[in-house]
Amino acid sequence: MARRGRAARLQGRAAQTPASATSLTSQSLAENGLAAPARKVGRILVIGCGALAREILDIKEVNGLDHIDLTCLPAKLHLYPDQIVTAVEAAVIKHRTVYDQIFIAYADCGTGGLLAKKCAELGVEMIAGPHCYAFYEGNDAFQKISDEGEITAFYLTDFLVKQFDAFIWRPMGLDKNPELREMIFGNYTKLVYQSQIADPALIEKARICADRMGVAFEHRHTGYGELQDRLKTLPRS
Repeated sequence: MARRGRAARLQGRAAQTPASATSLTSQSLAENGLAAPARKVGRILVIGCGALAREILDIKEVNGLDHIDLTCLPAKLHLYPDQIVTAVEAAVIKHRTVYDQIFIAYADCGTGGLLAKKCAELGVEMIAGPHCYAFYEGNDAFQKISDEGEITAFYLTDFLVKQFDAFIWRPMGLDKNPELREMIFGNYTKLVYQSQIADPALIEKARICADRMGVAFEHRHTGYGELQDRLKTLPRS
């Protein structure tokens, strides 16, 4: 039997059915992502990280960006950043025949520049920045903070506060080996919670996360930062 071509294999990987908007939970976004709606003529498809799904949907609603559709890849890809480039490529190949324009709502996210290179090859644009912490804070502002010495901070967003155990505590083995805490977090001095929405319960949960890590706590409300700014520039047809 003849081997399937690369494009066919990639489409097969993208064919798994992600969650729909009616089943939008942090767990489903982590494991399955978010399915794209049926195409409508002249619309833009944003392919994003599942960790940004709620935020992008909120940005769409608040700003009346009803010309944008959204599909998200599983947020758990951040545990395996070497798989992000292939997954994004597969999603673009899957959807580009039915969308005139596709935008990638990922920053570099640990791909070492490979995602930007692949997006250029595919002819699609992506959001600028090394990671979501930078574009939430503002890339220039985040770089300035880093240059001024904030290099021992551990960052959490709304999504990561909600998924702290699934994305941080358990993958690092701290649920079974709590004695590893000092070895893993010993070089960090504080946890910075970059909140997207004003939720006292999330602030308190983030504070508890800092206590569990054994570091100081700082809360900075960033809102949606440059993610919102960039999405608002996507043109209507």
